[in-house]
Amino acid sequence: MVVKKMLLISLLAVAMLAPQLFAGDIDLAKKSTLETIQQRKSLKVGLDSGYQPFEMVDKKGRVIGFDIDIAKELARAMGVKLEIVNTDFDGIIPALLTEKFDVILSGMTITQKRNLQINFADPYIVVGQAIILSKELEGKIHSYKDLNDPKYTVASRLGTTGEMAVKRMIPRATYKSFDKEADGAMDVVNGQADAFVYDLAFNVVFMAQHGKGKAVLLDKPFTYEALGIGIRKGDPDFLNFLNHFLRQIKADGRYDRIYSKWIENTDWFQNIQ
Repeated sequence: MVVKKMLLISLLAVAMLAPQLFAGDIDLAKKSTLETIQQRKSLKVGLDSGYQPFEMVDKKGRVIGFDIDIAKELARAMGVKLEIVNTDFDGIIPALLTEKFDVILSGMTITQKRNLQINFADPYIVVGQAIILSKELEGKIHSYKDLNDPKYTVASRLGTTGEMAVKRMIPRATYKSFDKEADGAMDVVNGQADAFVYDLAFNVVFMAQHGKGKAVLLDKPFTYEALGIGIRKGDPDFLNFLNHFLRQIKADGRYDRIYSKWIENTDWFQNIQ
């Protein structure tokens, strides 16, 4: 009898608390950035348009790039128009926190330090170290592992994650350092080095400018440096929406088309300033 009484009291307590908990969930949902976007009928995206090929200005003065195409798909999924808020990268997190825009979509690497200030959706691209390869080695070298031999000369910039990656992951290769990344990449084009290791984004731009027909880009990063969409903390509904959006575009082919357009292809370079 005592057990039944205690069980009844517990059930009554849960029943009394349930409306309060449900109301709390409703209040949280109403405060979500999703609600603000829907009511405003526009998605405000903060970015710094100086990181090729993610965001840059074309000859007509428009901001274009990988991140812009992702942002367009996001706005389309929400049924709202897209507004770009160009912001200096150094102040982009404070601008998000003071609600100058709804999200950061600006080639931002997910780091623990940044994650203390803001939340990130799941990574939408990994832009770690990639390889610019001598044209003569096309079809012979397929990954960084194939370069791990003293007969290959591998270059990178002094004091960078590229240099660290070579020394850690391709230790047997003959290493050649440069003060400037462009000089190291040109060494491959000029036939003085077999490969150049550096950030994927730089390598894409270099290939568009100088490497077409003269070198090969192995565009699959072999280190992990993930980029993510940044939002303000305390917004689980918006975070849920963004993660499902990213899964959807990666599953239905839209993401692959955007990746091919900006990362695998360099035709876009002729249209930028």
